[in-house]
Amino acid sequence: MHFRHYLAILSGFVALTAVATAAHHVPKPSPNGIKFPVGYQDWTVISMSHRVDNKTVRVIYGNDQAIKAIKAGKTNPWPNGSIIGKVVWKEKVAEDWAGAIVPGKFVHAEFMFKDAKKYAKTGGWGWARWTGLDQKPHGKDASLADACVACHTPVKNKDWVFTEPAMLPGRHK
Repeated sequence: MHFRHYLAILSGFVALTAVATAAHHVPKPSPNGIKFPVGYQDWTVISMSHRVDNKTVRVIYGNDQAIKAIKAGKTNPWPNGSIIGKVVWKEKVAEDWAGAIVPGKFVHAEFMFKDAKKYAKTGGWGWARWTGLDQKPHGKDASLADACVACHTPVKNKDWVFTEPAMLPGRHK
């Protein structure tokens, strides 16, 4: 699939994100005490990904602090206060466009909250996930971050972040 097709699909993801998470209630905090980042749907999209291993598509958002870091080229390490969010759907083939992968069933929204002191034991990041359209907190206790850290260990030298911000006109120097 060509990059322009991904950009077209990304526009659809952004629209669907607002619909998928537009509930008027505020989800409960995660078991490790992290509060749901209300309003993340209004943050800037910094990238997208298509995971072929688990057949999911993701839109990755950044809060204002993360966007400033991207523009300044200062993402290794990310500055305290940065929040990166991934909104995840199962992939499906578009009904009217067999060559396009589009969002299917909503899976979860997950976030990384940068605070090097507060989260020193988990790589300087607080980790949280809310599942389903009802945004139920994931995990039973604070140990939920252990699985996140284990998964992100291959990118420890990139401040634990897999996401490469997408190149956009006006965003990068």
